[in-house]
Amino acid sequence: MTTTNRTSAHSTSATVSRLVRAQHAVEGDGFVVRRPFPTASLSHLDPFLLFDHMGPIEFEPGKGVGTPWHPHRGFETVTYLLEGDAEHRDSMGNHGFMSAGDTQWMTAGSGVLHKEGPSGAAQSAGGRMHGLQLWVNLPAAKKMIPPAYQDLRAEANAVRHEPGATVRVIAGDLFELHGPGSTHTPISYAHLTLEAGATVSTSLPAGHRVLVYPMIGALSVGDTQIDEGILAVVEGDILEVRGVADQSEVIVLTGEPIGEPVARYGPFVMNTEAEIRQAFSDFERGTFGAPLD
Repeated sequence: MTTTNRTSAHSTSATVSRLVRAQHAVEGDGFVVRRPFPTASLSHLDPFLLFDHMGPIEFEPGKGVGTPWHPHRGFETVTYLLEGDAEHRDSMGNHGFMSAGDTQWMTAGSGVLHKEGPSGAAQSAGGRMHGLQLWVNLPAAKKMIPPAYQDLRAEANAVRHEPGATVRVIAGDLFELHGPGSTHTPISYAHLTLEAGATVSTSLPAGHRVLVYPMIGALSVGDTQIDEGILAVVEGDILEVRGVADQSEVIVLTGEPIGEPVARYGPFVMNTEAEIRQAFSDFERGTFGAPLD
């Protein structure tokens, strides 16, 4: 399968230019994630600010953890759930539940409070949790737009089944599919399930940064094998991905770099330190709203 985002007689096959091993980090009330960035050696990959791989993990009844109420400003959070049941609340009044294949897309913009984690039912019963969270930067002109929320159900994802492969596109245009997510910063987000030897390919949006991450299993891009938990930065016009494990679950991200200064502290990402200080001041004055438990 091949898209037509960018093809010509001079198109080049994508190759791996950098490999980044995910590091373990602790978030929220104590859940452990695998994090390729940000780390001490890699602050971000413009326009992406953070990439967390949560689980897969089995938690006992009463042991599931999430995040307490906390603020955000200046970017978007994109949470994609592969297994489990999760719950989200925010100061805009949104209260939603997520199941496998669902995506919660929150535009923090000028400021919002939210909390997320296993649903109440999952907390009581225990179970399995597996998902991802991506932070997407907003350009300076959009950092203070009103907060917004997209509740994207699994059935809305654009899906194609091929021999040995399933492709799901959540946002943007890849693999001849168009995802349902509405993006302020031009990005594409795809999830591939590949059997050993299965190959899928797509042309890539011109000028985008391209990331490939095997959550489970391993894969190859060109002559480079990428093992589970290692993020690959790739360059080229045509991306071909081949499964090299019995089953590989793979994320493909593309994003148009913003190319602006990044000032960040905790849950705020702006362009200057003065804007970060203003964000803290606004949060302390209650302009982000209040928890709605």
